[in-house]
Amino acid sequence: MNDVSPRARARVRAPELIGKGGWLNTGGDDLTLMDLRGKIVLLDFWTFCCINCLHVLDELRELEEKHRDTLVIIGVHSPKFVHEAEHQAVVDAVERYEVHHPVLDDPELATWKQYAVRAWPTLVVIDPEGYVVAQHAGEGHANALRTLVEELEAEHEAKGTLRRGDGPYVPPEPVATDLRFPGKAVLLPSGNLLVSDTTRHQLVELAADGETVVRRIGGDGVFREPQGLAVLPDGTVVVADTVHHALRRFDPETGAVERIAGTGRQWWQGSPTSGPALEVDLSSPWDVAWWQGKVWIAMAGVHQIWTYDPETGTVEVAAGTTNEGLVDGPAAEAWFAQPSGLAATADRLWIADSETSALRWIDTEGLVHTAVGTGLFDFGHRDGAADQALFQHPLGVTALPDGSVAVSDTYNHALRRFDPASGEVTTLATDLREPSDAVVVGEDVVVVESARHRLTRLRLPEEAVQVESVAHRTQREATDVAPGRLRLDVVFQAPKGQKLDERYGPSTRLLVSSTPPELLLSGEGTGTDLFRELELNPELTEGVLHVSAMAASCDDDPSNEYPACHVHQQDWGVPVRITGDGAARLPLILAGMDA
Repeated sequence: MNDVSPRARARVRAPELIGKGGWLNTGGDDLTLMDLRGKIVLLDFWTFCCINCLHVLDELRELEEKHRDTLVIIGVHSPKFVHEAEHQAVVDAVERYEVHHPVLDDPELATWKQYAVRAWPTLVVIDPEGYVVAQHAGEGHANALRTLVEELEAEHEAKGTLRRGDGPYVPPEPVATDLRFPGKAVLLPSGNLLVSDTTRHQLVELAADGETVVRRIGGDGVFREPQGLAVLPDGTVVVADTVHHALRRFDPETGAVERIAGTGRQWWQGSPTSGPALEVDLSSPWDVAWWQGKVWIAMAGVHQIWTYDPETGTVEVAAGTTNEGLVDGPAAEAWFAQPSGLAATADRLWIADSETSALRWIDTEGLVHTAVGTGLFDFGHRDGAADQALFQHPLGVTALPDGSVAVSDTYNHALRRFDPASGEVTTLATDLREPSDAVVVGEDVVVVESARHRLTRLRLPEEAVQVESVAHRTQREATDVAPGRLRLDVVFQAPKGQKLDERYGPSTRLLVSSTPPELLLSGEGTGTDLFRELELNPELTEGVLHVSAMAASCDDDPSNEYPACHVHQQDWGVPVRITGDGAARLPLILAGMDA
């Protein structure tokens, strides 16, 4: 195991924090690293579309609270999608996800580039003297960070370089509205509407007008950022209790709420993928739908579709491999990317696959198809034939009476329509604000305008709205690599006091693929080493390497028969440009520092 004590670390001065969008949660003040000297600083490079980033926000809350007088967490918002570069969208996201620390809005990825970040989320630790001492990518690092922070506190207390006291966080003023960043909605048998009031951790029942509050359910810890809702044949409602990693059932007649699936713990690689529903971990269920006698679950946190069978009280994986991307075919082999919306018709389960900006569906034979969308990096607002149409991070899909579907095209602030009969995509409405779901009510469609904190009723239009076409690609600097042999190294140093858990076999996993597939002549596939010799196709000039790594480490205590273990995992999509003078080695940091 590598020594990662402070004395063994290279002394690398932390680059300054710069971002064109400015600072949030500081009371209007700009911050510099000099202002933070004497504090342990943890930079969290995140973007609000990214489910892994949201997981890390939750992982950091306990650390942030426990070390509030010595540790300053700084969120560096680094956008993937065009909409995420809008300043107001970042302001909304900071409130929506209850970010209680300063945030630097960096729409041009200036600080991201200064720190050579390659993935969302990435965490960088800066010591009280202003030096970078650790970097971590992905999820599962909370325990390692806790140990490191305590070590840095002791070291710099002894040196006299630790400054205790309040940090620079200044909370924004609260705003009074009936709903706050609502997520999903359903029509109840009574004719009322039930809405997941996500940021206030409750459900709200509204009268048929979509405005009058009838009652509130939760808000007392029962739910945590609830999202999807599905009405079952008996009139009860299944709720995707997203941050609690659970499903709950709500009975509108009695008001009772009960947990029906999930343990409250987040699913990790190696955990069971089927079994008694209350004994199997889930991961950020984002939407639910009733189809073919089961509740289908958009399991955004692991890029899969699961099912819950109320008859047997069991859950199981129905589609997806946990690899992030867009691959069709048999359900067990398909790839999804943060599925976030579901809608059922007689012969199809429609899926809003948000990170690929795609509309997809599963047929009754268990095959996965893509109607609109091409992959993780292409998005925009373009109508017309489905094979060239574009969405931007859609979160919802709704079956319409004529057999078509409405797509809540969230980051385009639009309601779109796909007609399977014609294969055409059109725009039904624009000037919405982050629509995340829609419900058909008679001849109207009621849209959840998440960032306007309201439901908006629209008459289903006879004609489409004309919108100028816009196409985008995710803007990240490509890494110059040489043609031919490329050494891929995933850097992982087990945190102090831990070692790789090899009691039951290899404790690491590495999966490599590429877009286009022809980019890799060899080196693709799954293995247990965290390094790989790749061979790149010299006939291509660019592409994307998809790398997924996992490492499990356990507390190194010989006296403990059952040591606590920790899973660290991350997915990278690395744009590469093949040039004669490019690098022959590609390091990706999972945890530690690249020597």
